[in-house]
Amino acid sequence: EKGYETGEHAPGLKLGGCGAYKAAHHIIKTHAKVWHSYNNTWRREQRGMVGISLTSGWGEPVDPHSQTDRDAAERYIQFHLGWFANPIYRGDYPEVMKNYVGRKSAQQGLGTSRLPTFSVQEKTYIKGTSDFLGIGHFTTRYVLQKNFPFLQVASYHTDHDLAELVDPNWPAPGPKWLYSVPWGFRRLLNFIKTQYGNPLIYVTENGVSETVQCPQLCDEWRIQYLKGYINEILKALNDGVNIKGYTAWSLLDKFEWNKGFSERFGLYHIDFKNKSKPRYPKASVDYYKKIISANGFPNPREVMA
Repeated sequence: EKGYETGEHAPGLKLGGCGAYKAAHHIIKTHAKVWHSYNNTWRREQRGMVGISLTSGWGEPVDPHSQTDRDAAERYIQFHLGWFANPIYRGDYPEVMKNYVGRKSAQQGLGTSRLPTFSVQEKTYIKGTSDFLGIGHFTTRYVLQKNFPFLQVASYHTDHDLAELVDPNWPAPGPKWLYSVPWGFRRLLNFIKTQYGNPLIYVTENGVSETVQCPQLCDEWRIQYLKGYINEILKALNDGVNIKGYTAWSLLDKFEWNKGFSERFGLYHIDFKNKSKPRYPKASVDYYKKIISANGFPNPREVMA
């Protein structure tokens, strides 16, 4: 979406309303081809697994008693996670995506939907092409219904007719988009369990960045973030979600898309101004080491139901 819709990321194309959908369509078909290639050629010998890693926030209705807000929150998830996961696990794009993009395309005078379609053969070929689901997750939004006039320029962002809000009390230690909302992760994981038949899950990305260097490398907020989110994963495990592994994002400060080296997700601080790029452990390193060594929280009282 940022590469083909807004142009913020490489390759920097601004193909409003259609570019992201086309790119995703190719990604999904390519993923399926790779899965089948491995399945037919290497699986019997190597006994490996091929999956896909998808990043998604969680959308919570502003008013849980409002059907329109609940529907908007459902669209939020389907337009993010479901966009890729639904074809792989259920054989086609989410119905709500097809309906909304199709209707908006018709209102704009287009003969066909801006959301591409899979043939019957492609649907069969794509469905079931994942031995595990990788999940990247960072934050949550409150969601409510918001109608966008159809005369506006076509856009992925207006296709789903919703607005995103945040609670000003949520901690936001890093960039403006990344609020710490641990309970959203448990809900997302349970959504995956019910929507896609409780697939094997690896958490492939989960962490928080800072935009300024923390004094003495005391990243207490990262410790609290990791504690909160890992705790919610443990709750999801107790809910019966099939989670196999967890990866904190990330080991080192690194190049972060269009933010370059200014946004730091690392457990280790990198001095990029020094030619030899020395690494220094932040306080979160010791905390995460203890979690790893205990395969959970060292102190059982830190885990709350």
